[in-house]
Amino acid sequence: MERLLAAMMEYDKGDPKRIQHFIKVYEFARTIGKLEGLDGYTQFVLESAAVVHDIGIHVAEEKYGNCSGKYQELEGPPEAEKLLKSLGWPEDATERVSYLVGHHHTYSQIEGSDYQILVEADFLVNLFEDESSEQTQRSVYRKIFRTQAGKRLFAAQFPTAVDEAS
Repeated sequence: MERLLAAMMEYDKGDPKRIQHFIKVYEFARTIGKLEGLDGYTQFVLESAAVVHDIGIHVAEEKYGNCSGKYQELEGPPEAEKLLKSLGWPEDATERVSYLVGHHHTYSQIEGSDYQILVEADFLVNLFEDESSEQTQRSVYRKIFRTQAGKRLFAAQFPTAVDEAS
């Protein structure tokens, strides 16, 4: 995982905002996965996906002039595949990571604990980084958070949003 983290930092070289973001998402995803008791393979896929989840941002900005979630999901999987293959990631893990990268802004029909936890981890970071309102936090908590560990980490950061949502 350290090799992937270093490679992704090199990929995002000169963009500390993006590097800081994926490091935080990675750590939240890793922590939630461990607390939820994921098996080793699923944890590996989750952590890999968390590191590269926004890899499509730079290509999206170049191609479309913005980095909306739709464009990240479109441009991210090929970039993730290239990076993971260059590091010798297993083919099955690379396929699942690419799927997660290509869906991490799609919140309907979340299938798999790795997908659920990636979305929760990304929201934990985005709600803070975007300085979201308590109303937004409450809505996200109700609509998105399903894991017990994710809910606990959410409550630690946004306790009043959880009190109101209960």
